[in-house]
Amino acid sequence: MTVTTTLPHADAVSLADEQLADWLKQEGCEEPPPAGNPQAERLRLGDRVLLDRDHGPLRGPDTGRYDRRRLRTPAPHGTQQLTLTVATAADGPTWVRLEAESHSTGSGLRTPCRVPVPELARTLLPLLDATDGPAAVQLAPRVITAAEVDGLIDELCDPERRLPTVVASVPVNHPVDLWVEAVVRPLCQQLPGLATAYVLDPGARTGFNVALEYHTVYGGAVRTYLPEVDPASRQDGARHPVLARGRIEQDLRRAAGLLAREPRRIAVDLPLPPALAAVPVLRVLPPQPRPDATTPADPAADPTTDLTAAPAAGLTAREAAARAELVALAREEQQDRAEQQARADELERVRRTLSRERRVRARARGRALPARLCAGPAAAPRVPAARTGRADGPDTFSELMARLGEFPLLTFTGDQKAALALDELQCAGAGWARLAWDGLTALQEYAEAAVRGEAGGDFKQWCEHTPDGCHRFPPRKAVRGESRTVFSHTKWKRERMLPVPECVDASRRAFMGAHLRIGGGRTAPRLHYLDDCSGSGRIYVGYIGLHLTNTRTN
Repeated sequence: MTVTTTLPHADAVSLADEQLADWLKQEGCEEPPPAGNPQAERLRLGDRVLLDRDHGPLRGPDTGRYDRRRLRTPAPHGTQQLTLTVATAADGPTWVRLEAESHSTGSGLRTPCRVPVPELARTLLPLLDATDGPAAVQLAPRVITAAEVDGLIDELCDPERRLPTVVASVPVNHPVDLWVEAVVRPLCQQLPGLATAYVLDPGARTGFNVALEYHTVYGGAVRTYLPEVDPASRQDGARHPVLARGRIEQDLRRAAGLLAREPRRIAVDLPLPPALAAVPVLRVLPPQPRPDATTPADPAADPTTDLTAAPAAGLTAREAAARAELVALAREEQQDRAEQQARADELERVRRTLSRERRVRARARGRALPARLCAGPAAAPRVPAARTGRADGPDTFSELMARLGEFPLLTFTGDQKAALALDELQCAGAGWARLAWDGLTALQEYAEAAVRGEAGGDFKQWCEHTPDGCHRFPPRKAVRGESRTVFSHTKWKRERMLPVPECVDASRRAFMGAHLRIGGGRTAPRLHYLDDCSGSGRIYVGYIGLHLTNTRTN
């Protein structure tokens, strides 16, 4: 997010610090102390929670100043980073830039993930009275009347506009207020700070489309107007994408992601304004040791000794600060590796414990089950089936649920009771648990490729054309969605509205029609999931259990 504000520099920084402190407090972190005089400092506000603060003059001949805050917090399977920069040139406005990043380290590699709009952006925008050239950058879309059409057209054509402008139309005979609340607001959930949004009422729609005959929008469609609109050019009209009403109503959540794709790209690729481009690289000294800390006998044994003593080592202050930053980062990485190793050791201990318990239960079942359930009178000796999927896959759903942490890009959001109940079916249950494990393994590998943009399609296509070296899951057992009958049946559809985080859907529920067949027969167990790799960068598993209601169940 890159916007300007009419607030003085000091007021904008104070406001940003206040909102950042409130957010940290809500997240259960320590509240940072007021900013002091040091030009750069690092604060540790909790376990793996670091706040870097620096300020100073802008680079170059122009006078000006900047203040910056960089916050690093742990994520379930990686790290999140938030960078807030306020920069003001001597003869220009105050610029505010907010960058959000998320990196997953679950697969051993540090891969970027798509992140939702930070809560800090939603709280700051209205307080800053943020603008983008002639446009006010607001949280919610604003309804335009016929009298305001000329102003909107001037805004679209203004050469100082940097952000995209999203203009939504209202279908004929639809109340404007209802359409805005039911469709346009949810559709624009991912746009705060990245674009300005407007809705044309019926009177404004006519005047707008007459004035922009090559850039029209109508019938419930939404159009994204990129900077530098040329109303007289037919060729320029093809440059501004249109999202049709049919696609919006088909899947509102996915349509919101599609609508935000171009503003996100522009936010990343657009060159920084001069004031922000003149902000120097962040260089922060590591936290000073406590007064009671033991001093090393050999000064060379402590890396920070020579780094902070620039004159003795012949280093400039900038070189010393840079080396100190590298040392601090190395220590953070070493601490992260130690924590990851501790978690891996704990998982291994749990796995071994569950494996022992599984063998004990298997022996108990073998003594208790009647012989007729395990073999017929003339049955030949059974040969153990070859193991599939990841090494040492689970034989029970109890162990499977305990080991879901081995899939860093999969999140189970459902009720474990339905999955654990499958263990009561005993003989068949082991095969079901291993098949479910195979499906989760394939979903994890697909998700890793999808977040990198290398999946080449959805999970069904992944199963049909599995890359070499990846686990293969039978394509016939991967189903893209439910039938139209199930989708249109209120009760059956409600069963498949399964929990998701608020960042995926504000209602915390989403329809999970995609599923894996992990068993057959009348019970026919299923695993339902939501592929959100293009949104939050994760796959959400909402249900593992017996077949949900449809035309073949009762």
